[in-house]
Amino acid sequence: MITAGSTVTLGVVQFACSDDVAENIATASRLIREAAADGANIVLVQELFEGLYFCQTQDPVHFARAHPVEEHPVIEPMRVLARDLGIVLPVSFFERKNQAFYNSMAMIDDSGGILGVYRKSHIPDGPGYSEKFYFRPGDTGFKVWQTRFGTIGVGICWDQWFPEAARAMALMGAELILYPTAIGSEPANPALDTMEHWRMVMRGHAAANMVPVAAANRIGSETIAGLSQSYYGSSFISGPDGQLVASASRDEEQVLIASFDRSALAANRAAWGLFRDRRPDLYGTLATADGTQRP
Repeated sequence: MITAGSTVTLGVVQFACSDDVAENIATASRLIREAAADGANIVLVQELFEGLYFCQTQDPVHFARAHPVEEHPVIEPMRVLARDLGIVLPVSFFERKNQAFYNSMAMIDDSGGILGVYRKSHIPDGPGYSEKFYFRPGDTGFKVWQTRFGTIGVGICWDQWFPEAARAMALMGAELILYPTAIGSEPANPALDTMEHWRMVMRGHAAANMVPVAAANRIGSETIAGLSQSYYGSSFISGPDGQLVASASRDEEQVLIASFDRSALAANRAAWGLFRDRRPDLYGTLATADGTQRP
């Protein structure tokens, strides 16, 4: 039940990562504390922030970065931080489960408990983003999490390009949709700058589903095995109409803050009738790979 005047304040942080896990945890913690001091109830940090974005290359040495959620070096300090600050933290991490490896997110609530894990559904494979070498496609399905500060849906990076993912989370009750991200230069086409396209797609999810949407991206240039890739930051928070309400630069460490009245958001969604007028009976094509519905 959403109470009248129930306000949620969202924080988004972006920073440059090193390959020192302790250093990255310290940087994330400092910025998370800054966001909480500014009133944030939920703070979003970028994808796989504990180290360099190792998916630039295909090298089996990087499988050693993965750990079970219960033993992962980034999870416990984030649990302590969430509990101490009384905030919700969606935490991206490289998960190992027996012989399987996933690009995952643990939803940590304001008591420091883990509400559950989401495993990235859409796994990219291209120059500089060779994730299929490391990660299985997620088996959790899309998930939303009921927290003290609202119902949150989280996708991970490549998930953000798919409107079906955002719509699924909205249909499951998400009041906010969040995307931890690692995106930047395209090694196969150095002249290509996808930043505006990247933002526009997610802003469209916000407008189509009438929920705030936010993305946290890394900044800086990273070199692995002689290959370099740059990340364009530009983390943002979009309102439910798709308009930017907070925006970060391409290359500076930053903390973004925005507040939303959940009861007003819910009333506006209901008044527009977008979910009332949906026709799921006509959308079978969306459940096919080639657009052909079969008996």
